[in-house]
Amino acid sequence: MKAFMDKDFLLNTETAKRLYYNFADMTKIPVLDYHCHINQKEIWEDRQFDNIAQVWLGGDHYKWRQMRTCGVDEKYITGDASDWEKFEKWAEIMPKLIGNPLYTWSHLELRYYFGYEGNLNKDTAKEVWDLCNEKLRSKDFSVRNIIKKSNVTLICTTDDPVDSLEYHKLIKDDKTFDVKVLPAWRPDKACNIEKADFAEYMAKLSNVSGVKIETFEDLKKALAKRMDFFADNGCVVSDHGLEYVMYNPADDAEIEGIFKRAMNKQAVSEDEKSKYKTAFMIYVAGEYCKRNWTMQLHYGAKRDNNTFMFNKLGPDTGFDCINNYAPSAFLADYLNALAVKEAVPKTIIYSLNPTDDAAIGTIIGCFQGGGVRNRIQQGSAWWFNDNLTGMVNQMKSLANLSALGNFVGMLTDSRSFLSYTRHDYFRRILCMMIGEWVENGEFPDDDKLLSDIVKGISYNNAVEYFGFDLKKA
Repeated sequence: MKAFMDKDFLLNTETAKRLYYNFADMTKIPVLDYHCHINQKEIWEDRQFDNIAQVWLGGDHYKWRQMRTCGVDEKYITGDASDWEKFEKWAEIMPKLIGNPLYTWSHLELRYYFGYEGNLNKDTAKEVWDLCNEKLRSKDFSVRNIIKKSNVTLICTTDDPVDSLEYHKLIKDDKTFDVKVLPAWRPDKACNIEKADFAEYMAKLSNVSGVKIETFEDLKKALAKRMDFFADNGCVVSDHGLEYVMYNPADDAEIEGIFKRAMNKQAVSEDEKSKYKTAFMIYVAGEYCKRNWTMQLHYGAKRDNNTFMFNKLGPDTGFDCINNYAPSAFLADYLNALAVKEAVPKTIIYSLNPTDDAAIGTIIGCFQGGGVRNRIQQGSAWWFNDNLTGMVNQMKSLANLSALGNFVGMLTDSRSFLSYTRHDYFRRILCMMIGEWVENGEFPDDDKLLSDIVKGISYNNAVEYFGFDLKKA
C-alpha cells in the first residue's frame, strides 16, 4: 500500500517519477499563471493573512459549495461565525470529500507551504490551525513571499476595461519584486447587452475612455482606446466568459438599432442578444489580432441558478452549473467569420462541458496556421473538470485529435494565493499519463524528447505562445 499523498503521489511508474523530478517539479520548473482572479492590490500591499481560514475560505466558492452539500449552516460559510469556527467546519467535512479534488488540493497546500504530512479532519483541526497560523504570522508568508516560494514568474489577473490598473503600474515600478503581474482584458460587461446595468456601464466606459458612447461605433472606438491603454500596461491576453460562442450575424443598421434599445433600457430579445454578441465578438477578435493578443473563450456555464441565494450573496458564491447548450457549429462558424477577414487571433477555447472535448479538438484543427504552433488551443480542463479524471480526459482527447506537445498547460483560475499547487497536481497527472505511454511502448523512452514535451506543457509552451519576456526552463 502506498503512503497517503507521499512525495511520489500519482507517480505510478518509474518513468513518471523520472519525468516529474527531472522536468516538472515546481521547485525546478517555474510556474506561469496566465489566468487567475487574484487581487493585485493585495500583491502591491504585500498582504499578511491572520489565519488559514482567510486564505482558504474567504471567497472560495468551490469550498462553500461542498460545505453546503455536507449540511454546514450558512453562518459558518458566508455568515458571521468566527474564522476558527468556519475552519473547524471545513475540517469536519474533509473526510466526506474522498475523491474530490478539494481534498487533494487542500493536502497539497498543507504539505507544500506548511510542511504538514497528516490529514485534516475534525480531530486534527486545532493542530493544523495552530501550525498554519504560526507560519502565516511570519513575513515569509506575506503574499509576495508566497508567490516567490511558489516559483511563479508571471501572473495575469482579470481586469475590466474601466479599471485604472493602478496597482499593476505600482507593482511594475517596484524593483524589489521581480514577478511580472500583468492585466488581462475581460470585457464581459460591455458584451452583456441583456443585463439591466448595461447603460450604466456604458456611462462608466465613456468616462474613462473619453469617448461619448451613443452608438455601437462609438463603443468600438472606446474599446480600442482602452485596449491601447491595457497594451501600454503590458496586457497581451483577453478573456471572455460566455454562455456559449454565438454566431448570428446581422448588418450594421440592425446592430445599431439593438444597441440603441439597450441604451434606452429597453429589453432585447434572445435573437437580438445573439446578434449583438456576435458583432461584438467579431470586432474585438479583430482588434486582438492587430495587437497580437491571445483571446480566451470560457463558455458552457449556467450561472446564479439559485435566485434566493443570489439575492442574498451575489454572483460567484457557489450556485453555477454546466450548461449543455453550447453548439459546436456556432463556434466553428464564428472562427470561420474571423478567418474570412484574416482576423483569427491566437485563441484558447475552454468549455465547462467535458463532452465538448472532441468537438473542440476537431474545430481547432480547421483554423491552425500563421506559423504559430497550435495557434488555436484547447484550454486545460476547467472549473468542474480540473480534477484527475477531467484532466486526463481533456489531455487524451487533445492528444488524439491535435498535438499535445504544443499544449500551453495549466492555470490556477483561482482567487487564492496558495492555489499554485494546482500546477503541481497537473504536472503529476501529466507525468503519470506520459509515463504510462512510455512504459506501454507507445512512445520512446528518450529523455531528450520527453524533456521537451514535459517542460513545454508545464511552462515553456506558454512562454512562447503568449510572447512573454521570460527565459524558458
